[in-house]
Amino acid sequence: MPSVFSFASPALHCLPAAMGTTLALHSPLAPTSHHFSSSFSLRNGRRLLRNVSIQSYIWTSKLQAQPGLLSDGFSLKERATSSGVAVKCAQEKAAATVSRPAFTQEEFEAFLVNLQSSICDEAATADGSGKMFGFDKWQRGADPSNGYGITRVLEGGDLLEKAAANVSIVRGSLSEARAKAMSARGRGVEAGASYFAGALSLVFHPRNPYVPTFRSDIRYFVVEGSQGWFGGGADLTPCYLFEEDARSFHAFYKSICDKYSPSLYEESKAACDAYFYIPARKEHRGTGGIFFDDLETFQKDSDQTANGGASEEPDTDAVFAFVRDVAQGFMPSYLPLANRRRTIAHGEAERQWQLLRRGRYLEFNLLYDRGVKFGLDGGRIESIMVSAPPLVAWKYDVAPEPGSREAELVKILQNPRSWT
Repeated sequence: MPSVFSFASPALHCLPAAMGTTLALHSPLAPTSHHFSSSFSLRNGRRLLRNVSIQSYIWTSKLQAQPGLLSDGFSLKERATSSGVAVKCAQEKAAATVSRPAFTQEEFEAFLVNLQSSICDEAATADGSGKMFGFDKWQRGADPSNGYGITRVLEGGDLLEKAAANVSIVRGSLSEARAKAMSARGRGVEAGASYFAGALSLVFHPRNPYVPTFRSDIRYFVVEGSQGWFGGGADLTPCYLFEEDARSFHAFYKSICDKYSPSLYEESKAACDAYFYIPARKEHRGTGGIFFDDLETFQKDSDQTANGGASEEPDTDAVFAFVRDVAQGFMPSYLPLANRRRTIAHGEAERQWQLLRRGRYLEFNLLYDRGVKFGLDGGRIESIMVSAPPLVAWKYDVAPEPGSREAELVKILQNPRSWT
């Protein structure tokens, strides 16, 4: 299946002189410095890049090569003018581009591992039981070059009955089955082609039936000789419906999507509803969220798309920024609503309903989920099945009582609605 990554550093000497922005860059070599953040905006034709976050390991190499990047109080315009570049940039302002090192697999890999660590720390703190996420780093096969994974699991917590945060880094050659499945989705790939896949996935199964299950992931996949693509998403699977929780969750991700494309949220919401569907039950798994796959660029002009216009050229940097924003939102989108519901009193009836709904969750994973199917083709079974709920139940021909809160949920699952 298709997390948060960091932009590579913009080349400051090529910023348009007319911007006139003063920007202080703080050395990443300082012990307390982890990230460089700014709120400046760069207009690059159709592009608007905001809130650039650059991990300090990137800046370390940059500063070694270009010590002048450290701020001495001059504005960017003054720096550029002093080097004679501002005049050229101003003359070419209409066609100016922001130069940055190309996105790399290594950047994405580092981003996944760092984000996994911070999420586990934050989730363990929120759980409050004193239990921590375990750490299981494993290697894919005998050859280290084939990749590795880090599986982290917390079990038996107060808020989280079971929570898993997995990173997987896979390098290899496409099998016949994988190549066929990808080609069926419009990817012209052949068996035997080399590929790289990196992903972070989260599944949080709460203890209280009134707290929804949370699933999210980000991923990047590239086949040798082709353009790479991203995927990911975040969604809720409640046992009891709280409309305000569904609305706030969807609004959170809509605000992220809207920064990149006016149609992105509606497309991702519809894709989430379509993907997390259990045909045999004729119901959706939860109240949805966003889901995206095979994402290479954003369609800026929705009217053009509707009229059959050509799609945008691949734009790895812009999609990388979107994926980063989505992944950085995983905990802020979920923990507040989980904390609102975690102390609601419940009894055995609510617990049994929770176990039945978890059965539906597992049905989807085993019967329909593409990520599980992909992983079962040579993957590590413990890491694949770690997303399963800790306890589940199935009962014959269960139907909720009409007018009950359980019936209210099923009605929504059978007929998804708009939450924004």
